[in-house]
Amino acid sequence: MAKKTHVTTTINGEPVEFLCEPRQSLLEVLRDVLRLTGSKEGCNNGNCGACTVLVDGVPVDSCLVLGVEAEGAAITTIEGLACDAQLHPLQQCFLEGAALQCGICTPGFLMAAKALLDRDPHPSEHDIRFHLAGNLCRCTGYDKIIRAVQAAAEQVNEGVAR
Repeated sequence: MAKKTHVTTTINGEPVEFLCEPRQSLLEVLRDVLRLTGSKEGCNNGNCGACTVLVDGVPVDSCLVLGVEAEGAAITTIEGLACDAQLHPLQQCFLEGAALQCGICTPGFLMAAKALLDRDPHPSEHDIRFHLAGNLCRCTGYDKIIRAVQAAAEQVNEGVAR
């Protein structure tokens, strides 16, 4: 059995400490150790984006990041997107626009879109499609997802969101 490493990090604004094996992915730590199961395991090789989380504001496939690499980082998962029991405009627009079906890919799309809107509050359709190209959906189709991100961007720009 491999020796476990002590990791100190911040997850969804809260200081967190955990032990993980050197080979454990951040996704495994989030889901199996910390019980934050919102990030989904899709392909487990970085092709689908279902496990996307933000590490220091940058979207990453958590299946490709080691848990030990979270040391000192600020991680945001889908559980940290809503605030005070109020959905983030992205979540609300995905619901209202039926931009989800089975839901496996949805957390990854939401986190990638959050990173985009944080960086560019006025993205074009092309920007959205380009930025979400690392996230795959097998059942909903991309048009509803793109429209939901556009609607959320409008709300964010109107000051509805944080």
